[in-house]
Amino acid sequence: MDAASASASASSSFTCDAEDLPLRLQFFDDDDDDGQDHHSDRVPLLLPIKIMDAADEKGETPQISEDTAHQIGVDPWYQVGFVLTTGVNSAYVLGYSGSIMVPLGWIGGTCGLLLAAAVSMYANALLARLHEVGGKRHIRYRDLAGHIYGRKIYGLTWALQYINLFMINTGFIILAGQALKATYGLFSDAGVLKLPYCIAISGFVCALFAFGIPYLSALRIWLGFSTLFSLIYIVIAFVLSLRDGITSPARDYSIPKSSGSTHVFTTIGAVADLVFAYNTGMLPEIQATIRPPVVKNMEKALWFQFTVGSLPLYAVIFMGYWAYGSSTSSYLLNSVTGPVWVKAVANLSAFFQTVIALHIFASPMYEYLDTKYGSGRGGPFEIQNLAFRVVVRGGYLTVNTLVAAVLPFLGDFMSLTGALSTFPLTFVLANHMYLMVKGPKLSAIQKLWHWLNVVGFTALAVAAAVSAIRLIMRDSSTYHFFADV
Repeated sequence: MDAASASASASSSFTCDAEDLPLRLQFFDDDDDDGQDHHSDRVPLLLPIKIMDAADEKGETPQISEDTAHQIGVDPWYQVGFVLTTGVNSAYVLGYSGSIMVPLGWIGGTCGLLLAAAVSMYANALLARLHEVGGKRHIRYRDLAGHIYGRKIYGLTWALQYINLFMINTGFIILAGQALKATYGLFSDAGVLKLPYCIAISGFVCALFAFGIPYLSALRIWLGFSTLFSLIYIVIAFVLSLRDGITSPARDYSIPKSSGSTHVFTTIGAVADLVFAYNTGMLPEIQATIRPPVVKNMEKALWFQFTVGSLPLYAVIFMGYWAYGSSTSSYLLNSVTGPVWVKAVANLSAFFQTVIALHIFASPMYEYLDTKYGSGRGGPFEIQNLAFRVVVRGGYLTVNTLVAAVLPFLGDFMSLTGALSTFPLTFVLANHMYLMVKGPKLSAIQKLWHWLNVVGFTALAVAAAVSAIRLIMRDSSTYHFFADV
């Protein structure tokens, strides 16, 4: 059976009732008539898959919404938990002491981090429970929004999500460039290797990694490496900050003074960073990879992310701020003192972890491009599929890298991402979609609570967007394009 006929078979199967056809993910060989094993040529085609959960018990077997060139429903909950934790403990954590704690202080920063974690956990759990609305598994955020609202919101959600992921990926490339530049600065003060060059190198390495990892589920062992890299730079940053904090004189923890409007906008930007720290903006796509029962397993993964998975984040944020106070750098490894080789290991670990983390946040774009324009034939490492990834993913990351080099203002990108996309996708839409689906079953108080979330987070998103744009305009006037900041 070839891929085209398999795909046609998959499409026709969607017209069947759930009672007539159990659902499952099936792999089709490129050519299975010779009786040989073609594992390397298997093409993942999305057919209906059997979901063993509460919906099954009620006789309602969910279908999967669309075909995809990537693997669906194969990962255990703990692998998905590590995917989420990789995002939370990415090298971005090295900037939160400066971008969150400095403008908010001990009380505001600590309360903000804990409150943002609780609210984010709640919003993500709401979104996870909507994964099977209407008897289908909605494997993409836009599919879920389109099912609930219609075509126009489908397009709007798609635009918001890809803006979100594009800016996150741009920020990762900036971050990787900063790590490379910091490593270079440890061994040379000639200043030859400037930040734009480091960003270009980072984009190239990210592209090489993207060529070799065909889809999100294929990360597997790389998630282990990601966790190892995260622990290395977090432990080093923690220990060196602790040593500096013990030996240094009293620090100033007061919130930096500024004019009224600047202080307000800086505070709003820090709130946007709080939201950015915990959320991916692509929960349905991550949940699509999890084994059934998908809702229960996703909730396990979320609990892992927001409990054990967040402990390294808290440790490095609080220790960094305790050690350096209001003078904390926007990249913590620039503040610490210690043996050169130790700092080099930390910076290189941050660089490599960033390469892996970027792949997670780029996977929805890759999935769309592979499904829409890929050949659909042969295994992921067939020459035509590999060449396709080189051209398409290489082009996408080239644009990311160019934007990162032109506007290398990492903190501003974090704030703008939180404002334009993370607020609407994670909080506004999640609460409103839950109202749309569960509204008749909710009490008046529950409805009021969800509406307060919708209105409140919409207002915060608007304010945070204005603040982030103002910061970018300010920094753009201070620094030239391709600045070596």
